[in-house]
Amino acid sequence: MMNTNRTLKLTTLALCGVINILGGTIALLLRLPVYLDSIGTILAAALFGPAAGLVPGLISGLISGMTSDVYAFYYIPVQLVIGLVAGLVFRRLRPSHTAESLSLRSMGWKLFPAALVISLPGTVVSSTITAVVFGGITSSGSTVLVQLLHSLGMNLTLSVCVVQALTDFVDRMIVLAVVLVILPAVHSAFGSLSMRSRK
Repeated sequence: MMNTNRTLKLTTLALCGVINILGGTIALLLRLPVYLDSIGTILAAALFGPAAGLVPGLISGLISGMTSDVYAFYYIPVQLVIGLVAGLVFRRLRPSHTAESLSLRSMGWKLFPAALVISLPGTVVSSTITAVVFGGITSSGSTVLVQLLHSLGMNLTLSVCVVQALTDFVDRMIVLAVVLVILPAVHSAFGSLSMRSRK
């Protein structure tokens, strides 16, 4: 039984990495001002906790960086921060909800502060990388907004920080909503896997 749980957990973490890649690729191809590359990271953090939340971001960052978007290598630290913080947020939410009852409806207004808490540390890391390493220009659709603000006279670093904060928050809201919609289905399909794996 223990080997089955471990195999299912490892398979789920790998699948979460693939979900990150798919979301990021869709956002990149459509030039969206959001990223959608942390759905799997936050799902893993919700299911298994902070340590497991690190794995999908590392997987997707390495694979995307080698195949479709070299910028993904540089943003692996952002994925790690998101996974860690999301795991801590979901751990905090657990006392008032059973794993099975945690959903978009049960979260209600808590979605906003949760998205803010998850996005802020990542925003600090990602805006630093974007401004210092890339001078505000990356493969993301948000680059257009950075260049627009900069052309209107705003300092480049400030432009990056403002756009990054806004797009990160919107992205985390969307990603959290998606995760909270699919979380009950995952729990009904896999039973108490996540709760057993936390012990």
